[in-house]
Amino acid sequence: MFDLLGQMRRLSDLKPSIVSQAPAIVARFVLLAASVLLAACATDRTFGVAPNIEVTDLSALPQPRGDFIYQIGPQEALEIQVVGAELLSGRFLTDEEVRIDYPLLGTLNFADKSPADASRLIAQGLRGKYLVNPQVRVIPEAFPEPSISVGGEVERPGSYPAAGKQTLLRIVNAAGGLTDYGKADDVLIMRTVDSQNYIGLYDLEAVQRGNTSDPILFPDDIVMVGDNPARRRLEFLLQLVPIATPVAILIDRTTN
Repeated sequence: MFDLLGQMRRLSDLKPSIVSQAPAIVARFVLLAASVLLAACATDRTFGVAPNIEVTDLSALPQPRGDFIYQIGPQEALEIQVVGAELLSGRFLTDEEVRIDYPLLGTLNFADKSPADASRLIAQGLRGKYLVNPQVRVIPEAFPEPSISVGGEVERPGSYPAAGKQTLLRIVNAAGGLTDYGKADDVLIMRTVDSQNYIGLYDLEAVQRGNTSDPILFPDDIVMVGDNPARRRLEFLLQLVPIATPVAILIDRTTN
């Protein structure tokens, strides 16, 4: 890559008559560096090219079926109650693979299961052989609040409550809005419905202007705001232009 900084350092070794022309020379260096850097740092804006990703003809992300369903996770404390069977009741802790060791039934796998699913699994194992009609309840010690994850170029990335009717615009505003480098037309919503992962690409400016509807968000959605590399490069190049330079024309040949 063109050594702009090295050329600028060698200006100090030039004769006075040439040094007096330094601002113009540096300006030319900056113009050349702009074309080199912008070409080298071109951003790939394609999408849907990964082998496990398919571009659909859907006009909107599908909505989850029914209400939010809590799933048991790893290292989670569960209170299991079996009516009339005190020895089968108690506190259990799932391991890293969401399994527990349960009396009489051995290892039970609760991965991708709700507390109701886990209750049915235990009841099925006990029914007939150990109990006639087992009544089982699985109660997590702490139900996490349904949330939406927001990341990328927002001021305050993190998890935000999914209570009420959350939309893309509301959740981005709750996260402090976009950073200076946030790319409003490169906002992704990732969602899983019936074990199928979906990714939607949205233009936040179009939502703000009322040109498109504000998409509704659901618990466990993930929102990612893209980065504007062209603006980062421009600020970097402007830092290289000396104050004495009256004009610096930069050519951005990058297509974002």
